[in-house]
Amino acid sequence: MANYVIFFHITHQGLDHLKGGPERIEAIRQDFDKHGAKVKDFYAFMGHPTYDTMFLVEAPSDEAISQLVLKIEAAGNVRSETHRAFNFDEWKKLVAGVGK
Repeated sequence: MANYVIFFHITHQGLDHLKGGPERIEAIRQDFDKHGAKVKDFYAFMGHPTYDTMFLVEAPSDEAISQLVLKIEAAGNVRSETHRAFNFDEWKKLVAGVGK
């Protein structure tokens, strides 16, 4: 499965509903599991001007993660930025394919 880093910025609506955040995150974890993806970890940031929280996720495809993230964003509590993350073995293969 592919790895992704998803950065979240809490919206004004999300700030109004901040206390419900932990329950929403648990519900998102369960929804991801139902769709073959896994939230490997969650982090909240202190002092970052752009991002408030992030997920480390494994998902079966770019399409699957895109659909799941769009569903999160549609609720209006966060805006996000998703990046494909390559582990060390994947990165070594990428580098090996670079022309000399």
